[in-house]
Order: sequence, then C-alpha cells, then structure tokens
Amino acid sequence: MTHLTTVATAPIAGQKPGTSGLRKKTPVFMGRHYLENFVQAIFDVVGARNEDGGGKTFVLGGDGRYFNDRAAQVILRMAAANGAARVIVGQGAILSTPAASHLIRLNRTDGGIIMSASHNPGGPNEDFGVKFNMPNGGPAPEGVTEAMYRRTTTITEYHILEAQDVDLGHIGRHQLGQMVVEVVDPVADYADLMKSLFDFPALRSLFDSGFRMRMDSMCAVTGPYAVKILETRLGAAKGTVINGTPLPDFGGMHPDPNPTWAKALMDEMMGPDAPDFGAASDGDGDRNMVVGRGIYVSPSDSLAVLAANAHLAPGYARGLKGVARSMPTSAAADRVADALGIAKYETPTGWKFFGNLLDAGKATICGEESFGTGSDHVREKDGLWAILLWLNILAVRKQSVADILKEHWANFGRNYYSRHDFEAIETARADAMMAALRGSLAGLPGRLVEGMTVNAADDFAYTDPVDGSVSKAQGVRIMFADGSRIVYRLSGTGTEGATLRVYLERYAAGPEGLDLDAQEALAPVIRAAHALAGINTHTGRTVPNVVT
Repeated sequence: MTHLTTVATAPIAGQKPGTSGLRKKTPVFMGRHYLENFVQAIFDVVGARNEDGGGKTFVLGGDGRYFNDRAAQVILRMAAANGAARVIVGQGAILSTPAASHLIRLNRTDGGIIMSASHNPGGPNEDFGVKFNMPNGGPAPEGVTEAMYRRTTTITEYHILEAQDVDLGHIGRHQLGQMVVEVVDPVADYADLMKSLFDFPALRSLFDSGFRMRMDSMCAVTGPYAVKILETRLGAAKGTVINGTPLPDFGGMHPDPNPTWAKALMDEMMGPDAPDFGAASDGDGDRNMVVGRGIYVSPSDSLAVLAANAHLAPGYARGLKGVARSMPTSAAADRVADALGIAKYETPTGWKFFGNLLDAGKATICGEESFGTGSDHVREKDGLWAILLWLNILAVRKQSVADILKEHWANFGRNYYSRHDFEAIETARADAMMAALRGSLAGLPGRLVEGMTVNAADDFAYTDPVDGSVSKAQGVRIMFADGSRIVYRLSGTGTEGATLRVYLERYAAGPEGLDLDAQEALAPVIRAAHALAGINTHTGRTVPNVVT
C-alpha cells in the first residue's frame, strides 16, 4: 500500500551545488529534511513530468558509499511522488559516474541523479554528495545548478511516497506507486560500450602472453567493472584487481588515485617484482592513475600519450576531431594536437566545458590534470576507459610504459609538471591570499623571480566557442619567458575549509634534460610559486599536503 505525502519544511540555506553536485558531511545529508529538500529542488527545477503530463525517465545510482542505499530509497519515493514514469537503477543502487552517463545516453532518459562525493572519503562521518546529470549524460550546467540552489532557499514542502523499500538487490522491474523502477546490471551495458571501442581480442592476447597488471579499485565503485572486464572478459589473472569490493567507508581508504593515496600500488610498481602495468580508480570511477614498471605517468602526460596513440584503438581509428584540456593541465596535449593538425582547446576546470565541445563535435578526447580523462563516448571523465585505452596502446605497440613515455618525450619534448595541494586552509586566509595575488598581477611582467623572467600574468577567462558564455576568474596564471608556468586556484571539492592548488610546469625541448625527477626539474618554479603568492605568510604553510 502506498500513498503520497506532502511534507512541510523550511528552506535550508547554504545548499549551493557546483557542477560536481552538492557535497556535505554525511550526517548533514542524514539530518531532518536535508536530502529531501535538495532532491525536491532538483525535481522542481528540471520537472518530473513532460509538457504533455506524462512522466519522465531518470537514471539513479551511486558509488556505494555510506548512506548510498538509504538515499536511493528516498530519491525513488520522491521521484514517484513527483510524477516520474520510470527510474533505471543500478543493482544495489550502484553505478559508476561514467556508467550512469552512458545509461542516460543509451536509454535517452531525461537525466539522472548520481549519489557520490567523487574521490572524497566515505563513512558515517565522512562525505556524501548528490548531483544531477542532464539528458546528454553530462553534469548540469551552472544555470541549472544555480536554479536548484535558489529553490532550496525558498522551498516550503516536498513530496514523497510512503511505501516499502524497493528491492534493489534483484534485477528486474518493480512497481512503486505509478512509477516503474527498473533495476539493471550496473556493469553490462558499460562493458559492451568498452568492447565497441577497444580491441578486446588483442587485449586478451596481451594477457595470454603473460602480461601482468595490478588494478587497485580502492574499495570503490570500479571494482565490479574492473573484475568483469579485465578478469572475466579479457582473461587477466585472478587477483589482478585488488580492493575490488565497494565498501561504505572504502575500507578506510581515501579513494583518490594519486601517488599519495595509492601508495601501496606505487610501492609495488616501483618494487623488484613489479607487474608490467598498474592502475587505480577513484570513488565513483571517473578518475584514473596509470603507472608503468618503475615509472609514474602524470595525468598531463597520460592525456598527451592517449591523444597521440588513440588511433590504435578501433573506436578512434579515424582520428580525433580535437583535443581539449583544462587550463591547469600541462600543455603537453597541445603539442600533440599541433603535430596531428587538429584543434586544441584550453578550458576552465569543469567537465561541462568539455561537454559543450564534445556535443558540438569539436573535440574527441579531453582531460584534466586531476586524474580525469575521457572522450566523446560519454559526457563524464572515465577512469576505466583511460586504463583500457592504455592497455590497447600497449597491446599494439608491444612496448613498456617507460619506453612509450621516453619515445613520446623525444618526439614532443617534456612538460615537467606537478600539483601541490594545501588542504583545509581557513577560507578567509585563502581568499585573502588570492585577492592579494590578483592585485599584484599588473606589476609582475618583467620581474625576475628565481632566475626566471615573468612574461605575462592574468586571471584566466574563457569564452565558450559553442554557446558564447564567458567564464571569468578561473585561476591566476603566471607565465615565464622560458615557457615555465604557475597556476593558482582554490578548489571547492572538499567539505572543510579551502584547498589551494598550485600547478607547476616547466618545458624541456630535448634531447637533453628529459629524464630528471619532476620535483627536481621544477625546483625553481616551486620556489617562485611560494615567493610570488606569499603562501607561508598568508596560510602558515610551507609544505603541501599532497604532491601529484
């Protein structure tokens, strides 16, 4: 027995989502009416019914973090109460973010709700998040998220169906009021998509030849996807995938695939009996880290190598339309685009900018320095896709990761690159530092810092070539005459304080100077970054929390 209830509620201020969704501590989402207020704001903005009165169809899933299962039941009952006709849900309320994007596109739904806080820790006292993806499969644009925020400040009621929980553990169709809940295998359609893009017989032959791999899924959502594709379909040895069971607290791990948080994988890959190839993915499956035997691949280099070799995979055999990178990402991919004679784009951080380019057919492969890479197959970054493309390249070229990187640098030069994160800075201090830095930009050109001459300095602005929208104040850039570069940005992906991200880049044309340690090569740029922004003076920090 079910019946509709309208619950009176007060507005909840401060629920301002970005394109990565609304992220708060889990107890906040579990608080009285909090999740319900935001979900109702989503339905109030995008609507659960079509203009003709018929119900819309949505996709729902998440990364399995704590509260994922309970939140899914609330969202389903609210979707039914608001008039939705059908919701497609991953079994167990599980879907990786790229798989959710694919299901939205494959089924031509009216969008989807993804429960995730991406690479942030999970657990009863850690992070939770909810975001809405549009019918193209990509994150909601700023205009939509802003409308959702405004609605949360005025909402006075929400609608919910009083009903028993839907059995999300069994694949099949269920009825919830007048709405159909279709529980689907979260992996199957995504795995078929990967098969259409990559040469699975060649990958199976690669593993049959004795090729060894270690895939760390960090107790997060890609575990079932990696096991099904790598071990079952491609024949990788059992145990290739470690930490493959998604856990509500990610097994106490921080599911962020970088050398700091994936230290066990790094240690193995740098050890005496390292596998041929190592990889890791994050909480919701949209990020990746790639490591060769004895060599780490930076996300910027990974994007460049993938762009240069994508034609080796069947899905990209006709070549690329263009390559896009976020502004903080190194210019390595630009050099590949120039060599291929294709378009190159530098965008603000945020996958929505790539989505516009992908939808318009202007770009095929996109990447961010924050371990996110993807293509026009979905409208999200896709960790496992990037890993499979690397494997396809290795299978065709029959070289090691180290050899491929060294050959790439010999052909294109090397963009030494690193990101230093200073986490949980008092927001007022971080804002004051950025304000002072912006105020100093006009006087920087011509200044000598650590033996390098400042050539230009600005606060990056972007005019979208598709819709003409303008995005300002996207990050402070300081460019030096020798091609070195520093970028400063404050990130909003955390839930406590502010994170200062400092991006450091130095170009070596070769053939000499291509095999230095990145931090060593970047030492003068690092010193200049601290001096120019007064990081210690403003924040009290001298050492970053995370170096990638």
